[in-house]
Amino acid sequence: MEETSREAVATAVQRVAGMLQRSDQLDKVEQYRRREARKKASVEARLKAAIQSQLDGVRTGLTQLHCALLDVKEIQSSLADVSKDWRQSINTIENLKDVKDAVVQHSQLASAVENLKNIFSVPEIVAETQQLIEQAELLQAHRKLMELECSRDDLMYEQYRMDSKNTSDMNLISNYFEDVQGLSDELAKQLWMVLQRSMVTVRRDPTMLVSVVRIIEREEKIDRRMVDRKKQTGFIPPGRPKQWKDKMFEVLEGTVSTRIEGTQAVTREADKMWLVRLLEITRKYVLDDLIVVKNLMVQCFPPHYNTFNSLYHNAVSSRVKELASEDLEANEIVSLLTWVLNTYKSVDMMGHPELRSECDINQLELLLPQDVVDDLLSKYVQTFTSNITGWLRKALETDKKDWQKDTEPEADQDGYYQTTLPAIVFQMFEQNLQVAAQIDGDFKEQVLKLCLKQMNTFLMRYREEAVVYKEEHLRDRQLPQCYVQYMISQPNTGFACHTMIPIRFSPKLIEAKVLHHLNELLTRKWLTGSHAVDTICVTVEDYFNDFNKIKKPFNQEMTSEALRRVVVEYIKAVMQKRITFKNADERREGAERMIKEAEQFKFLFNKLAGEDTERLCGAIAAIAEVFKLTDPTLLFLEVSTLVSKYPDIREEHIHALLAVRGDASREMRQMIIGTLSENKVSYAGVTQPIFKDITVPTITMTTMTTMTSMATAKLLK
Repeated sequence: MEETSREAVATAVQRVAGMLQRSDQLDKVEQYRRREARKKASVEARLKAAIQSQLDGVRTGLTQLHCALLDVKEIQSSLADVSKDWRQSINTIENLKDVKDAVVQHSQLASAVENLKNIFSVPEIVAETQQLIEQAELLQAHRKLMELECSRDDLMYEQYRMDSKNTSDMNLISNYFEDVQGLSDELAKQLWMVLQRSMVTVRRDPTMLVSVVRIIEREEKIDRRMVDRKKQTGFIPPGRPKQWKDKMFEVLEGTVSTRIEGTQAVTREADKMWLVRLLEITRKYVLDDLIVVKNLMVQCFPPHYNTFNSLYHNAVSSRVKELASEDLEANEIVSLLTWVLNTYKSVDMMGHPELRSECDINQLELLLPQDVVDDLLSKYVQTFTSNITGWLRKALETDKKDWQKDTEPEADQDGYYQTTLPAIVFQMFEQNLQVAAQIDGDFKEQVLKLCLKQMNTFLMRYREEAVVYKEEHLRDRQLPQCYVQYMISQPNTGFACHTMIPIRFSPKLIEAKVLHHLNELLTRKWLTGSHAVDTICVTVEDYFNDFNKIKKPFNQEMTSEALRRVVVEYIKAVMQKRITFKNADERREGAERMIKEAEQFKFLFNKLAGEDTERLCGAIAAIAEVFKLTDPTLLFLEVSTLVSKYPDIREEHIHALLAVRGDASREMRQMIIGTLSENKVSYAGVTQPIFKDITVPTITMTTMTTMTSMATAKLLK
């Protein structure tokens, strides 16, 4: 406290010192004193209010604790009185044991008196009940059966209450009523017989079916009552619960299953279409039955039985599961899955207009579990893959036999050659895609991918066979007689044209005839008046006359490839330096011949297929301009023009051209190559590179000519 007081005094001194720092502030001392007095009074008032509030809370708490103490004492007194009364009542309860026994005995006697009449008339009631059952008076028979069972059950219950361990008395009652259980079983047989013939009964006498349902409903109520009593007392009469409702659905489902299974009149051995016939008969029977169920039978059952949806769906599901477990063939798998996934919910069956009011197809469960469906689809894919591989192999073998025929292939209405292989293969694929589409679109896509994969494999095999066919022809060009016609027939039918064109229409077919003339180009013989290019053009035109039955897209592609091959071979002849011009006259003569021959090529290929030949044939003319130039000082400009037009030309090509020209000094060649190298133009964007794949030999002329001939011959094979 002292320390707190000291701190308070120090704080006050600091505040007073702060207020009286200047002399003019002394005049306000009284004002400061009154202000501080007011603050002090306010703080003291708040403290008093807080203390008073705390005191009031303590006073209230003490009052409540006092009241609680009084309540506890009162409860203790009441518990003591209850304990005293409980001890006194024990003796009273023990004294009332005799009364309790008398009450139980009275209850048993009352039950016996109540059932006395039935007890004495049990044999008579049994006989009447038996007669009613035989007369198909099922409701009356059941009423009497319930009377007998009620008498028996009440007597047994009272005996159980009196002495549950007295089995002899229980057996005595059971033996006396032994015929009752037999009546119950006999009545049940009649009920199941009516239910088994429910489709006929509901048409002839629906009241009979209604009676059966009423009896089963009564038994269900009794079952529930007996089960509830067992939970309370532990006693349940013999034969309970009967569970006739469950048995009713079991009988109905069995009846439906028998009807569905009875539709299989043929087997796979007798009819390959056995499954299709079976499923169609099943569809018809189920639809006819469900229309009857919807129009007649549903009214005979309580709504909560859900008779319409549960009756046939489970039976059909069980049947298709049995079919799915069999060793089905590929077409049978498709038939089953199409029926399960599509037909079942279509307007031809569960979605039929007459059934829409009772059946929501969107709420129907799958007839087959998804894993079973997946297994069947997987099995179909495996079988289909194996089958299609065999089909394609046989189709190729058949087509190969046709290649050896002495007659030309058939032609379509436009006169173009065609083969039956593409039509057979694509018809095969189309049929399988149509089959797959019957299941669903996703499976069709899966089969389509499989077909494309098989097609790629098949084309590789076809390519190999076509190469063998070509090689056999090159060994003996007389056989087969219609070699060219059969080689050009395939693309006309659109069968993998881009894959097969390099095999069927390779200009190697032409090169085999013009090899000797290609070797004459840019030689001394050529310079003095060879007709090599004339012969090449005639040969090419002759071959293309054979190819006039190739349709336009393939003809154009073949023409482009042939033109390119001719031009490349011509330029190769230049780069091989077979000749070196001796003077300006030879250069002029050689250049003019090259320009003339370039024009021949342009005219020929424009005539054959309207091909754009300017760039390719222009390369020959551009090289000729390099040779034709008379002023060597302008040679750099001419070479630069050539390079700008054909930027894929390389240094070795320029060296070869200058070497053939024959008058370019070493210094001039180095200057031209060096300058061009410094200003090199990229050819990455060139659409038709010509010089890219042309190599320049660096060996002697004689060896070069020999090896060129050998390489060309090998290439032509």
